[in-house]
Amino acid sequence: MWLAAALLTPPAPAGAQALQPYAVVGDAIPEPLTNARGDISRGRALVVERSSTCILCHSGPFPEQKFQGDLAPDLSGSGNRWSEGQLRLRLVDASRLNAATIMPSYYRVDGLTRVGALWRGKPILSAEQIEDIVAYLVTLRE
Repeated sequence: MWLAAALLTPPAPAGAQALQPYAVVGDAIPEPLTNARGDISRGRALVVERSSTCILCHSGPFPEQKFQGDLAPDLSGSGNRWSEGQLRLRLVDASRLNAATIMPSYYRVDGLTRVGALWRGKPILSAEQIEDIVAYLVTLRE
């Protein structure tokens, strides 16, 4: 019974903790959002998690996942196409690069207009989760 409830519960936002300050330089956030390096295995787990992140829109080298998104670029080779800083900005706030993007701003809370009540004032991902995903994506060299 609890398993069914857990599967039907929407993903929880990262929490009401204060956002870590960051600086955008060109098309990147060159400095990590945390003092610790991201964890590659946690990053991969977040990427393939259907309830809240990447695989809903992106495809990639995830053979265990039968159904992958086709709305956004394939993540294969991400580490060749973008630097850590470029990937970080795309996760934090892709709208800074493309105002018409459909990609959510995973680490932004200001200026958003179509946000569900449970998500208002909270980032979708924590700074640590952003760093975990960046650590994984840079390993995808195809």
